[in-house]
Amino acid sequence: MTEQTARHELSLTRIIDAPREKLYRCWTEAELLKQWFAPLPWTTSAAELDVRAGGTSSVTMRSPEGEDYPNVGVYLEVVPNERIVFTDAFTSAWVPSAKPFMVVTIQFEDLGGGKTRYTATVLHWTAEDREAHEKMGFHEGWGQCTDQLAALADRV
Repeated sequence: MTEQTARHELSLTRIIDAPREKLYRCWTEAELLKQWFAPLPWTTSAAELDVRAGGTSSVTMRSPEGEDYPNVGVYLEVVPNERIVFTDAFTSAWVPSAKPFMVVTIQFEDLGGGKTRYTATVLHWTAEDREAHEKMGFHEGWGQCTDQLAALADRV
């Protein structure tokens, strides 16, 4: 990692007691994603996923007060059961978004014995965006969502 990348990156790594195929399903099947994607008491009220390079995603998170926060983006790379890369820099069909914020890489590394090294890496356009995301609670929120993901993967 370069110094420039370090100033723009946030990352979370966990060993999850579930095979990577289950974790991948939880990321790529809308009905499963809706069950874990937002840190409780927030919920995911809607999810539409076209999981392929160039495909779009639309995920709406709902606050405890009932306010909806839509998140739209485009998948840049999809390697089943290994890696998903997506960004909010585009909304659909390569249409630029008003304010690009991040590129997310989700890695699923098979450790054998039904265990997976799960790594979520978020690169931000600016160091200021990275800092804002960290202050918004990146580690707590993404950590809680990862716990929710692991619990769901154990049941699917």
